[in-house]
Amino acid sequence: MSGFVLIRLRLEHAKTIADKLAGINPWLALNYSAARLESYLLSADASLYRYTVMVDGAITGIVAVRYPWLKGPYLELIGLFPHRQKQGFGTAILEWFEQETKPWATNLWVLVSSFNEGAHRFYLRHGFKEIGAIEALVYPQGTEILLRKMIQPPARQ
Repeated sequence: MSGFVLIRLRLEHAKTIADKLAGINPWLALNYSAARLESYLLSADASLYRYTVMVDGAITGIVAVRYPWLKGPYLELIGLFPHRQKQGFGTAILEWFEQETKPWATNLWVLVSSFNEGAHRFYLRHGFKEIGAIEALVYPQGTEILLRKMIQPPARQ
């Protein structure tokens, strides 16, 4: 995609990203504050890789990938700002995610809140399959849906 690039999250991007995400769903519905999101983005975590989504030189969102996680990476967060949603950038992120990890990963993983129907449909359209529901993981009354995409069969032993 023209003008689309992922770069390692820079400290100075975290507040801008957190402020935007706190005002949109699912983070708004889950009552995540900008301060809590910024803390997550900046927390020391050797297995979490964070990338700023840039389009035409402007901050457009965030991607966070956790690895290692169940024989493949876990796409912990895609957050695109509203003015860049439904333009193919989510698909571009998933394509990048799969291409970057295909040489060594067996599975790709995501988790989506049950109320986030648009995201759920998005992942299903891109080949993810429901594995199961996890109740009260993120908030007491909520259910998270674990999805998996097998990108290659497990290696024979």
